[in-house]
Amino acid sequence: MAGMAGVALAALVGLTGCASAAPAGGTPTLDPDEDVSISFTFWGNDVRAKLYDEAIAAFEKQHPNIDVKILFLAPADYWEKRQIEASGGGLPDVVTMDLAYLRQYSASGSLLDLEPYLGSIIQTDAIDSQVLSAGAVDGTTTAIPLSTNSWGMFLNTTLLEKLGIDAFDGGTWDDYYEWMGEVSDAAEAEGVDVWGGVDPTTRIENFELQLRAEGDNLFDDDGTPGFDEKRLAEFWNAIADQREAGQVVPQQRIVEVQPLTAFDSALSASDTTWDNTGAGFLGNLGEGYDIQLVAPPLSVDGGKDLYLKASQMYSIAANSKQPAAAATLIDFLVNSPESGEIFGTNRGLPASATARDAADLDELSQTIADYEASISDRLGDAPPVPIVGYGSLHEKFRELAEEINFGTLTVDQAVDQFFAEMDVVLNQ
Repeated sequence: MAGMAGVALAALVGLTGCASAAPAGGTPTLDPDEDVSISFTFWGNDVRAKLYDEAIAAFEKQHPNIDVKILFLAPADYWEKRQIEASGGGLPDVVTMDLAYLRQYSASGSLLDLEPYLGSIIQTDAIDSQVLSAGAVDGTTTAIPLSTNSWGMFLNTTLLEKLGIDAFDGGTWDDYYEWMGEVSDAAEAEGVDVWGGVDPTTRIENFELQLRAEGDNLFDDDGTPGFDEKRLAEFWNAIADQREAGQVVPQQRIVEVQPLTAFDSALSASDTTWDNTGAGFLGNLGEGYDIQLVAPPLSVDGGKDLYLKASQMYSIAANSKQPAAAATLIDFLVNSPESGEIFGTNRGLPASATARDAADLDELSQTIADYEASISDRLGDAPPVPIVGYGSLHEKFRELAEEINFGTLTVDQAVDQFFAEMDVVLNQ
């Protein structure tokens, strides 16, 4: 839920510490004869709430000694409520966690160390190790991923066919920039308002992919950036020729169609984004359009730029009095075939193979599953859990890149402003 990254967590950021340890005494177990009650919270809409009601009913049928109290909130209210609970040491037993907040809640000591429960109560064999590692902060697992997505490129093949341009079939980032120019020129010749794509350098994720291909991270665990001013300027300048020639969607047109994007407004023939965005694209484009999902460009041979991102996760509160029961619920919601059948891809593509195999995948969901399998040779380890304050940097990057496209800032001015903002965030 990247849109929630801007919510303030002042009550947490000021705290220090680490994930709370599990109770001592060896491998944790659940007493099937002891009646216990646990609380579970998640964000979503009414559709997801009904699915969780069904899943919890199935869980309680399998574990009649565990009563689960469900706490459901809309996304806009979810993190504000969690902030209040965490500051008072009263988080629910099982918390649906977002990657953007994992470091903050882990560092404040609000989350339980899950290591003792892995392989004992929470089964991990069906979860790819690269995905599982996304729940670890400074070497301690405080969250279990329940779904995944990866960065990809969507192509509007209907627009491309009308323009007589072949789909982008791989290559370097420079190859992609040139292809975008060809599409834009062909559309201009036809007199239609279509461009090859939006400026890819407005997305910090594209910058992250290029850094990962070169062997660096956007930020290391301790917050050290994997780039300097020169490298960021190089990134923003890379598409300067196409930007100046009007071969990317004009920033003003992007603003005019919001909250839609240029891609699902049929202004752009391509877009780089998370692979689970496809359903929204198709829904907004409407009938008569076909889209294709392909791997993004890669400029370094053999580069491990891509990774499977945990789109949602589960954590146990450090204050939980029933951690074994909480872990049992997590295992069911992540791994069970029943959970896979009930949710399908509502929470994203299931991270667990057992749940994924049981899920009824529609055509688009199967396309995403096939895509994630096809990029296995480019998958690297998940990057370090985002630094505290990453959400504000993510937004600042986008704002500055848009100003570059409006022509209100030069690249050098934008670089200076971003590093000034980064200095504030990293030293707060």
